[in-house]
Amino acid sequence: MERISVDEVENRPNPLGVHGVRRPVSQALDTDDVALVVYELKPGEQFSGGLHTHHDQEEIFYVLSGTATFEVGTDREEVTVEAGEVVRFPPGEFQSGHNHSDEPVRALVVGAPGARHDWDALESMAPCADCGEETSHAVRPPDEDGVMQLVCNDCGTEMF
Repeated sequence: MERISVDEVENRPNPLGVHGVRRPVSQALDTDDVALVVYELKPGEQFSGGLHTHHDQEEIFYVLSGTATFEVGTDREEVTVEAGEVVRFPPGEFQSGHNHSDEPVRALVVGAPGARHDWDALESMAPCADCGEETSHAVRPPDEDGVMQLVCNDCGTEMF
């Protein structure tokens, strides 16, 4: 058995700088089969770097306080999730979560199966300079400086 205080878990924000507080609880517990992260988003912050999907993992967001807004699917349908509500994204469904409110958001996020990203199973939508439109991109893990690389799946252009 492992027992920890979430507030004592080391803060490890996203390398893209999209939020200030990300506590990887599953790393502190050394889990193998589930990812568990607590986020605290100030107004204007987001959970991840943009519209993305995990082809090998479902994600569940339990909003503990505040109101989170998610863009869902490539058509970016907006879904609002209030404190006490839960939203689930199955593998392959694109989503991006934000705090568009004036109040902080605190959420517990569960990903399964697996406690770590399979970077080959992660896909992100982003503008491609060479294609001239938003396209699907492969995501490479952060380098030694914490910089992730996106690679256009249509033309192969690499973006940092």
